[in-house]
Amino acid sequence: MSRRRSKLPPIEVESHFVRLVECLALESQAEVQRMAERRKRLGSANAEKSGESIIDLVIRDSRNGLGGRHLVEFAKRSANHVMPWHRLKVGSPVVVCEFESGSDASLTGVVSGRRSDSIEVALDRWPEGTVFRVDLTADEVTRQRHLAAIDAVRNSRGRVGQLRDVLMGERGLSFRPRADEAPPIRSRIELNRVQQEAVRFARSANDIAIIHGPPGTGKTTAVVAFICDCVADGQKVLACAPSNTAVDNLLERLVGEGVRAVRLGHPARVSESLRQHSLDALALEHESASIVRDMRREAEQLFQKAGRWTRSNPGRDAKQEMRREAKRLISDARRLERMAVESILDRSEVICATTTFNEEILGDRWFDTAVVDEACQTTEPGSWVPVLRSDRLILAGDPLQLPPTVLSSEAVEKGFAVSMLERVMELYGEQATRLLTRQYRMHQDIMAFSSDRFYDGSLVADEHVAAHLLCDLPGVDAGANTDSPLALYDTAGAGWEEALEEDGLSKLNQKEAELVVYKAKQLVRDGVDPQNIAVIAPYAAQVRLIRDLFRRSELHGPDATGGQIEVDTVDGFQGREKEAIIISFVRSNGSCEIGFLKDYRRTNVALTRARRRLIVIGDSATLGADEFYGKLFEYFESKDSYHSVFEEMNDMNG
Repeated sequence: MSRRRSKLPPIEVESHFVRLVECLALESQAEVQRMAERRKRLGSANAEKSGESIIDLVIRDSRNGLGGRHLVEFAKRSANHVMPWHRLKVGSPVVVCEFESGSDASLTGVVSGRRSDSIEVALDRWPEGTVFRVDLTADEVTRQRHLAAIDAVRNSRGRVGQLRDVLMGERGLSFRPRADEAPPIRSRIELNRVQQEAVRFARSANDIAIIHGPPGTGKTTAVVAFICDCVADGQKVLACAPSNTAVDNLLERLVGEGVRAVRLGHPARVSESLRQHSLDALALEHESASIVRDMRREAEQLFQKAGRWTRSNPGRDAKQEMRREAKRLISDARRLERMAVESILDRSEVICATTTFNEEILGDRWFDTAVVDEACQTTEPGSWVPVLRSDRLILAGDPLQLPPTVLSSEAVEKGFAVSMLERVMELYGEQATRLLTRQYRMHQDIMAFSSDRFYDGSLVADEHVAAHLLCDLPGVDAGANTDSPLALYDTAGAGWEEALEEDGLSKLNQKEAELVVYKAKQLVRDGVDPQNIAVIAPYAAQVRLIRDLFRRSELHGPDATGGQIEVDTVDGFQGREKEAIIISFVRSNGSCEIGFLKDYRRTNVALTRARRRLIVIGDSATLGADEFYGKLFEYFESKDSYHSVFEEMNDMNG
């Protein structure tokens, strides 16, 4: 067994946890305040511009969901209206209330589905009314679970205390055996040499290990292979991620490898194709489920009979006995349900959940290994939750892509935007980390800029993708728009300046949006399937504008969140890819202000979503004043992929 000391001094534990608690309070205040200010500023008529509200909705359909919930599908009152751009994703906590009555009555729910023309919400009760609004709400449940985890960790002894000390730098790393002597990988998943090394390294860790996966390098593939090896060794694994989408991705891959995996969480937060693997669905299919349903039905009948008045109404004593019997039936039903849940969890090999799972469901279960995928997208308290349940911790992610979302500037100053993975990487460096370097997504020219700027030039494009182009796809014509991987259109000097949306909440650039539509039309004309094209913009107002332009263009299609071509912010494309990506940087002004484009990690994500063709639109006079973007423009020029927008203006206007 080897033991290695950290390269940085240990952190003062108590003050660190006190600071995390303070940051959680600041973040809660900031979230509530931001929502209140936006709604007050916009008013009811313009509420949708924040992306946090959808108004003027009616119930189009409904169905029964798991756990007796109502899955209610809301659509615009006007049948020909599509849904506006919004931030309400599957799993988002929302409030549903009447739109026009002015009533304060509301129901809390969870978004269970979203389509181009509707949104589905899981509710415990049926909403009363005819016209509704749905509003994003603060997620206080998550914050309370984070607070509980911090309180438990800071006071823990035993194994949790030991892991805490390692994660805080007070106790050295240990490995058994040495990484190069680890047992052979048992998983059937095909891995390259670097992925194999990362899996062996993680298996050799006694306490913690980090798998650092830059864009397209198969991080989740390596994580799933590692979990499969743990299962083959007879281990119980807790597999977590900050988002429901990332958890479902893990679950889908594990099920595909034949692993007995169970998904925790609200069924509405689970992808519909995977809900049969959720704990709720498995409990409904358990052998005792029919008995439980009969017991609950009988209890309900007894309650109704005890409350009914007739001439031959039972006496008071008989009614009390009926109620007592009904309560006994409900108690027995709950006991049977709990036994069914225990049985399902006992038979599972891997439990999949977000990092804010309900601890009570797991009882006193302990896991040999906890894995947190996409660990850089959660604030540190989220990563402490699985620590309370495990013998060791494996973190996977990339601190050079999207960071955790933190609204409070004061919390950011206190370090709340630094994930546990990022902090531990700074603490231990290569001692705790293995970097994946072979990428399977991008043409090598699309990859190279990010590789040089963020990963010291270490990334290598796999031979299967290194030179692939749009014109290699079936049905796509070869030409200037499809036979090269890169194109940058510089708008400097064209007068295409940015503007504020009417409410002043977000920025847009009308002419850039028009160029986006024009370049998309060219790709479609050359045979590229619209579903293989996506547009990324850093500002929500630009997303809304481009979607509106697509809707009014011939590219409008049945999947109309902006036609068949997807349009979204950077966050919406984290972990995703398309054959062709068009980026509109929006910012163009005389003072060279670029706002949150200064967070280069977000730009790293945007630049690395394209597989075969990356088109960038931006103003070098504004962006180029910043060293990072200046180098980006130089890179495109070095690849003979730089164009002035003046080359396109005549064709656009024609």
